[in-house]
Amino acid sequence: MLALGLQGSPRKKGNSDILLAAFMQELAQLGIEIQTIDVCRRHIDPCKEFTVCEKKGICPIDDDMSREIYALLRKADIIVAASPIFFYNVTAQLKALIDRCQTLWSRKYMLKLKDPGHAIRRGYMLSVGATSGKQLFDGLNLTAKYFFDGISARFAGSLTYRRIEARGQIKDQPDLHSDVARAVRELTQDLIGRRRVLFACRENACRSQMAAAFARLYGGHRLDVACAGSEPAAQVNPLMVEVMQEKGVDMGFCTTQLLRTAIAGQRPEIIITMGCGEQCPFVPGAERRDWDLADPAGQSIEVMRQTRDDIEMMVKRFIDTLP
Repeated sequence: MLALGLQGSPRKKGNSDILLAAFMQELAQLGIEIQTIDVCRRHIDPCKEFTVCEKKGICPIDDDMSREIYALLRKADIIVAASPIFFYNVTAQLKALIDRCQTLWSRKYMLKLKDPGHAIRRGYMLSVGATSGKQLFDGLNLTAKYFFDGISARFAGSLTYRRIEARGQIKDQPDLHSDVARAVRELTQDLIGRRRVLFACRENACRSQMAAAFARLYGGHRLDVACAGSEPAAQVNPLMVEVMQEKGVDMGFCTTQLLRTAIAGQRPEIIITMGCGEQCPFVPGAERRDWDLADPAGQSIEVMRQTRDDIEMMVKRFIDTLP
């Protein structure tokens, strides 16, 4: 399970930075993998309204969004955004990232594709403001609501503080740590304790990707799902993406990863190999299963479709056997 932090403040070691760091550390203590993006120090161009995303589901702008951030937004189960209030909303830098998520919004609403993680992904907002106005966070929360919906995440709430301006002032909040602990507990209560399952094949480009997608789609409330390969390809198989799209399942921005890296991050309870079990390293305490599936790479689209349908059926049966 990955929790992704989006730090939207241009001020280093400022109050938003401190607040997000405390929040992410609390998540890490629960055994959740964490990663934080310093948005203001990344190359993120503003949306230029090319409208390519509405027709093809991709953004033609070549920057850190297309190279990395879209993929992380799709991989994460939890997304936490942090920003000080600038004119009743988030900073321009974070707003640029949000605007560029029109690409994910378009895949969901224009192309009618379903993100496999949509049922379990949730978003959370952190913010501080210098004044005490009653409507200080109204604009921010409205933006957060539609941002998280656009990236297929449920807006799970926000933690905000008024009259915070001087650098480091947030540390003086007497209830800061208890507030963060309570918010994290409420955010993760139905995610902690899911069984960790890893789907593995050689290239992590076809079979394991489809299995992980179906497992998240049909059993994400019970399973913490990952996939990897012993010799991962540079990218996922485009024909696999096409046949999954025929089922309405969005595999856009999926990336491959090395099997040993995946195992080192969070040890799985169950490892399911796709006909290549001999290449999977031994993991103490993990249950091993092997699904005898031929590699469809380089075969016809009909073969890829049959492999997709076989995997979907096997994933559903696997979920039904879980206690």
